[in-house]
Amino acid sequence: MWFQDEARFGQQNTTTRVWALKGSRPRAIKQQQFEYAYLFGAVCPSNGKTEALITPCSNKEVMIEHLSLISQTTPLGRHAVVIMDGAGWHQLSLADEFDNLTIIKLPPYSPELNPVEQVWQWMRQNELANRCFDGYDDIVNQCTKAWNSFRSERSRVKRICDRDWINLVS
Repeated sequence: MWFQDEARFGQQNTTTRVWALKGSRPRAIKQQQFEYAYLFGAVCPSNGKTEALITPCSNKEVMIEHLSLISQTTPLGRHAVVIMDGAGWHQLSLADEFDNLTIIKLPPYSPELNPVEQVWQWMRQNELANRCFDGYDDIVNQCTKAWNSFRSERSRVKRICDRDWINLVS
């Protein structure tokens, strides 16, 4: 079972609290430019596997590429269920191109049911906040580092993404 979502990261970045000496006023960077990259991410909470794709846009073609990565990661003879929200490019018919995928859509306005939402929060808080990006290539590089840092420990992936209500059978 995979949970899938996408997020936009870029120059209009997250500003978070920082440690500073008492009485000081640390400066936080806030860019005014508008370059972004989209990170399509998927996690399998039962085994800690992840798949990701970073692109300059978010559309049906990119979604097919991302589903292809999930399909290729699914072991031969197994079937993957991909749970995602109702974005316009998240169409149930996308799974028709793959023999080993089924798509289930979450109810509208229920991001709390998708554990990948916590991945975006973790990446923003721990890896990407309070940063200035030089441009699109820098955004892609930093998002790649952040995703690789997240996925470097399968125990972290499981801890952030596992839920009591997910009944997974290996």
